[in-house]
Amino acid sequence: MSLKRRILLLLALIGIVSILSGCSEINEPITKESEGFWNQYIVYPLSWLITYFAKLFGNDYGLSIIIVTILIRLAILPLMIKQTQNSKAMQALQPELIKLREKYSSKDQQTQQKLQQETMALFQKHGVNPLAGCFPLLIQMPILIGFYHAIMRTQEIANHNFLWFDLGERDPYFILPILAGALTFVQQKLMMSGTEAINPQMQTMLWLMPIMIVVFAISFPAALSLYWVVGSIFMIVQTLVIKGPETRKASEKAKGAQK
Repeated sequence: MSLKRRILLLLALIGIVSILSGCSEINEPITKESEGFWNQYIVYPLSWLITYFAKLFGNDYGLSIIIVTILIRLAILPLMIKQTQNSKAMQALQPELIKLREKYSSKDQQTQQKLQQETMALFQKHGVNPLAGCFPLLIQMPILIGFYHAIMRTQEIANHNFLWFDLGERDPYFILPILAGALTFVQQKLMMSGTEAINPQMQTMLWLMPIMIVVFAISFPAALSLYWVVGSIFMIVQTLVIKGPETRKASEKAKGAQK
């Protein structure tokens, strides 16, 4: 996917978040009687889960959010592993992709179109999906918006605090927003490791996404930032476990190929 399309996708997702987070239902308490697919199958189950685990641990809603976040990550782990495997497959193709970029180094439109065609043909031949890098963001968006509604519409969550912050309010010291942005950067850097030669323009996305996360986290309830921080830590550990050794080997091979 080109940088322009990735940026447009990111902006579209930002628009969806803004619309849904500000919808009229945000001021209506969420209960099991709440109607509509969104309420019954996304918001209320999240609200119920957070409340359930909080009661198990002495009304500790912060700890409950951490537990629910880990459970959600475990539930979508197979999809994340598939995405990581796709990233590893792209690393394996890197030497061939470098050769294609060298072969079609001219910047005229016809040459660049030929480069894109042969690149896509190479991906199809080896069963690699270049769009897979967007899957984590697409999967997380409904959950992220659902968490926002569950926090704002469940009084028990919004009224409790955890560590130095109130779950229903913004982090007064901006520690969580900064952590969320930094961990997003690390997570993306690990996922992109060994694939820089495929699309050098991806370096822009490497910085753009963390900045957007910080902007959101500053405005949203601290509980939402807590969810993102815990989820990012989970993803970083997962990537290191699954992809770590192969990433180092791919990076060494890429350096050798460039020399």
